[in-house]
Amino acid sequence: MSSLPATVSGVNAAGVPVPAEDLAKFLTFRVGGELFGIPALAIQDIIGPQRIARIPLAPPFVAGALNLRGRIVTAIDMHNALGMPKSEKTRKLNVVVRTGAELYDLLVDDVGDVIALSMNDLEPNPVSWPESWRAFSAGIFKLDDQLLVVLNFDALLSSQTKSTLQ
Repeated sequence: MSSLPATVSGVNAAGVPVPAEDLAKFLTFRVGGELFGIPALAIQDIIGPQRIARIPLAPPFVAGALNLRGRIVTAIDMHNALGMPKSEKTRKLNVVVRTGAELYDLLVDDVGDVIALSMNDLEPNPVSWPESWRAFSAGIFKLDDQLLVVLNFDALLSSQTKSTLQ
């Protein structure tokens, strides 16, 4: 991963010290070349490629289900969920997230680092983004050479579920 912003060391992008309670930790991952972050506290596990059983009549964003230590977990194809073209990469990594009492497996292209960022540096979504992206993004961080899209997984799941019911 490229260089991280100064907030990792406890200062914001302007070099001003940031109290620890204003920092949030995010696991970074890539889907289709875009960098996303999800709150680190939501992460249950990161695992390599898994055998995924197809679910008949499942919506396109559901890749199937897998058995994770005796628990059935729904696998989400993040390319379909985000409306992005399929990746040429054949090996997918699995980021298992907890939302409420449920676990979901996010199929992503690559997993980066856990980084700490000042919530004061969180910016609103660009107005030029399509509504579908604004619906699941909780905002963006401007890193040195790229944008980090903060994924609101509950909103993404809700929007995908609503679109399949219409």
